[in-house]
Amino acid sequence: MAEGQDSSAEKSEEPTAKRLQKSREEGQIPRSKELNTMAILIGGAAGLLMFGDHLGMALKSVMQHSFSFPREVIFDIRQMGLFLGHSFVEVAWALAPFLGVLLVASIVGPISLGGWLFSAKALAPKFSRLNPVEGIKRMFALKSLVELLKSIAKVTVVVTVALLMLNAYTAELLGVGNEPVVPAMGHAVNILAWIVFWLACSMVVIAVVDVPFQIYDHNKKLKMTKQEVKDEYKDTEGKPEVKQKVRQLQMEMAQRRMMQDVPKADVVITNPTHFSIALKYDGDTMVAPVVLAKGGDEIALKIREIAKEHNVEIVQAPPLARSIYYNAEVGDEIPSGLYVAVAQILAYIFQLRRFRAGANPKPQMPDFPIPDDLKHD
Repeated sequence: MAEGQDSSAEKSEEPTAKRLQKSREEGQIPRSKELNTMAILIGGAAGLLMFGDHLGMALKSVMQHSFSFPREVIFDIRQMGLFLGHSFVEVAWALAPFLGVLLVASIVGPISLGGWLFSAKALAPKFSRLNPVEGIKRMFALKSLVELLKSIAKVTVVVTVALLMLNAYTAELLGVGNEPVVPAMGHAVNILAWIVFWLACSMVVIAVVDVPFQIYDHNKKLKMTKQEVKDEYKDTEGKPEVKQKVRQLQMEMAQRRMMQDVPKADVVITNPTHFSIALKYDGDTMVAPVVLAKGGDEIALKIREIAKEHNVEIVQAPPLARSIYYNAEVGDEIPSGLYVAVAQILAYIFQLRRFRAGANPKPQMPDFPIPDDLKHD
């Protein structure tokens, strides 16, 4: 018994759609810091490669403008402020494309895993994080071990790539010192951009490992026990006993409406004990006779009782009663294969009423023809 309870408490079931939606509303989606870092670094390196020359020229212009001015400007505070404002605007325009690339990278990185999400619940403070016991548990959790291994791996990979880059660009870096100032600035920016680019590419190795782990860890947290799945199903679909009660009430209401239509019937065809079917036909409004009510056993008995109370004709025709019962629902027209048999029933009732009024001799019960495909034993 204990083993069964343990297995039921184990989180072995995949999260349901409702659980995933609730998790998303609370801001719990897989995120990878390494993926974000990689995107920003690669975006920054790409920005330097694309706009490095432009930045170098802007820096040259600012320096020329800042160090070449008339002597009287030094003693005019207003002019110095204008010079500073001009330099600030020029630097801002030069940096704008580069910062735009970084902005796009900082957005693409997070939404590439988990999609776009803003949740106020994720911003709310969680006082449970202040619990020292839980903090110690997190320190020795699997995720903390993975974070430690990632940090070691990052340092190792980045330092290795950095040393390789320094070794590869040593000659160029030393040569920059022998170049004129303006070309040296552009050359230095270009070397820096390529070094940053290769360092960013080294983060791809860490991100490739981290992203699957974050997805696995997120799904593991959301997994459910079998009991949780059952409870959620009950909350979503309703408890079985409640649903059964609702269905019972619906059936009772439908039966009451059906019984209210029995007095409007032209005839009730019976089995005679197991089935009863109430039919109505109005040649002006109906194409074929319609089933007003039907039922078996106790309901069949109730239909016959109501029919007697309201002087509705009751005809015993077991084969026809079974055929209509199994081939037509309440509110439906009778099958076309039974038109002749029901027409004979209605004609028989008309003749019977005239006999009771003394206008006709007593009619004989006709033989109702039923197609083989509509017969039911």
